[in-house]
Amino acid sequence: MLYRAYQAQSDLMAPVKAYARLALGMLNGHADANPLLRNITAAYEMVERAGLTHDRPPYGVKSVPVGNADLEIVEEAALVTPFATLLHFRKDVATPQPRVLVIAPLSGHFATLLRSTVRTLLSDHDVYITDWHNARDVSLEDGRFGFDEYVAHVIRFLEHIGPGAHILAVCQPCVQALVAAAVMAEDDNPAQPASMTLMAGPIDTRIAPTKVNDLAREKPMSWFESNLIARVPWRYKGARRRVYPGFIQLSAFMAMNIDRHVKAHVDLFHNLAGGEVEKANQTKAFYDEYFAVLDLPAEFYLETVQWVFQDHQLPLGTLQYKGRTVNTKAIRKTALLTVEGERDDICAVGQTMAAHDLASSLKPFRKRHHLQAGVGHYGVFSGKKWENQVYPIVRNMILQND
Repeated sequence: MLYRAYQAQSDLMAPVKAYARLALGMLNGHADANPLLRNITAAYEMVERAGLTHDRPPYGVKSVPVGNADLEIVEEAALVTPFATLLHFRKDVATPQPRVLVIAPLSGHFATLLRSTVRTLLSDHDVYITDWHNARDVSLEDGRFGFDEYVAHVIRFLEHIGPGAHILAVCQPCVQALVAAAVMAEDDNPAQPASMTLMAGPIDTRIAPTKVNDLAREKPMSWFESNLIARVPWRYKGARRRVYPGFIQLSAFMAMNIDRHVKAHVDLFHNLAGGEVEKANQTKAFYDEYFAVLDLPAEFYLETVQWVFQDHQLPLGTLQYKGRTVNTKAIRKTALLTVEGERDDICAVGQTMAAHDLASSLKPFRKRHHLQAGVGHYGVFSGKKWENQVYPIVRNMILQND
């Protein structure tokens, strides 16, 4: 019912947006010198932009500087499953670079949210990413996708990349990355990662709980099941699959900072009407990404809420992977770097650093923690401080263990 209501509203808006798009085309080039027409075209553009998209935006990384040259980047699928693509950002370099698997969140947005993370890494590394698919486009015949399947994907992707690779996990999948490293270490898997960088992830949410953590804990699992899980409508390939819809996740994120989002759209209208193209384009680029949502498989969402945020199974030592208890003490070869943001209101200071206590068999010289001053959650892996202060530490950790 929930998904059908959303789809009906989206269908009703389609002709309105189509009219606005047509009007914009007719007015294009005629409004520049006329303040009244600029206001009208700005209003039409705001209407045309209203709503969400459910297709992955492009990464848009065409080339990167390596040494004294700009090298072309070619995106290629190294491995494809029904639920994800192991995407390789290939470039031709004379000297092989450290191979890095970026493990992206599966939390309502596409992996392109890490576009700037990838772009920064590419100058010095051979980069792959877990490019998760929209669950509404995955047939029921392809089976379930829960916590174990996520971890299995990480392991399978590392095995495909080959021994000696490094992993960098951002936010939610820090838990799955640590579990994958532990399972591979216990199995003495030759493809276990050489280093593991965990950035702003919920390893132990008992530490300094945030508003996000409180929201996950205050309701019983039956509430999440009844109120947040829907079935994909018949028109999509994944018809009848149970999902946590991306539009619900986006609504929750926006509700946390609604005043900021309202102000951003008011400013966007004024920038469009005032001809401030550069400012308008920056805002549009952000919301083009932010309003591109994907649906999560219900099993993965519900298991993550219960196992990570309610039961704290990983730090308590009770988490199981395919029926076996996860032993983080087995990690002895994979170097560990944790990164946190001083102002992170999603994953508080201390929650990611908890990984050091869990990986207790690692020698001290294989561990490092960095607390980045002056940044919130997104500033840990994007923006100037990521590029100039966090990234050099990440690069050095990878280089030291390559």
